[in-house]
Amino acid sequence: MNEKVISPPAPDTFSGHKPDSVLVLGEALVDLFDSGPEAGGAPFNVARSLAALLAPVHFITRVGDKDPWATTLLQSAEDFGLPTLGFQRDAVHPTGTVHVVQKGAAHTFRIADDVAWDYLDIAQARSILQTTLPHAFVYFGTLAQRHIVSKNTIRDIIRATDAVCYLDLNLRDGPDNRRLAEESLELADWVKVNDEELVQLLAWQGGAAMRSERWGSPALHAGVAKLMEHFRLQRLVVTRGPQGYASFNAHGVCDAEGPGQALPIVVDTVGAGDGFSAMLLACQLAGRTLPWSLALANEYAAAVCGHRGPMSHNLQSYAVWRKRLGASTTCHAI
Repeated sequence: MNEKVISPPAPDTFSGHKPDSVLVLGEALVDLFDSGPEAGGAPFNVARSLAALLAPVHFITRVGDKDPWATTLLQSAEDFGLPTLGFQRDAVHPTGTVHVVQKGAAHTFRIADDVAWDYLDIAQARSILQTTLPHAFVYFGTLAQRHIVSKNTIRDIIRATDAVCYLDLNLRDGPDNRRLAEESLELADWVKVNDEELVQLLAWQGGAAMRSERWGSPALHAGVAKLMEHFRLQRLVVTRGPQGYASFNAHGVCDAEGPGQALPIVVDTVGAGDGFSAMLLACQLAGRTLPWSLALANEYAAAVCGHRGPMSHNLQSYAVWRKRLGASTTCHAI
């Protein structure tokens, strides 16, 4: 068991500023749909949404040097007002791509190997971080840790921060899946999973019998409490698709939950969970209560399902969400 402290970090006094931004780490890539390419990658989706919501955000990723897909990603960042200072350039490895195979609203992914975001450089990352103010949250996932170089960079940054570390767990097939997930949980303070991922985590912790437990059962709640204690987590957020969402505190007690959203049309579900994370973090930066934050995050995630890809290209549509969030229209991503 690691030595994490469960209580939230104290306000940082660096330059007299309270931490009020999000640092996002990980992959930016191009999703290749049958209908055409879309900029994507869970961390990039989160960073772009935060920027569109006018929440202060920094994003560290790596793309190819002068290849066409790198241009696509840099242009998308600019469109959403996301600064590109943290975009490292790689002269050897290409920009990441993912072939998205869609069946109805569901989808599977074929992710290209050995690409630029596998090689996040720690020296370049540190040079960027030296120029930024302290962060309230650091967002990271599991996919960007598949290669030893990016894994070490991400973990070095996380171990050096006093920010709340927000893990967006993404379980994929592979022999190292469990080890990667558990190592990431050791680094995390807040964790977001979907209901299927929660079942897998509980099965790893409590045995295969956990797979048959109903939502809300005493055994499931006991399993969550055990998980929280084992990894010394501050919070676990579970997205449940049409069944809504739930949030558990450090003692494994469900202290906030809500129903799903009626969806008049579902184009695809790509990026819905990323939208949930982005809005939740933006609301927390804005000082909103957790139940209020979760409810708005759930609405935002539902809206993502109504358009192709992870982000709406109608940039004016984000003004509605900024108004709901209460963000100032005079602040900017930094």
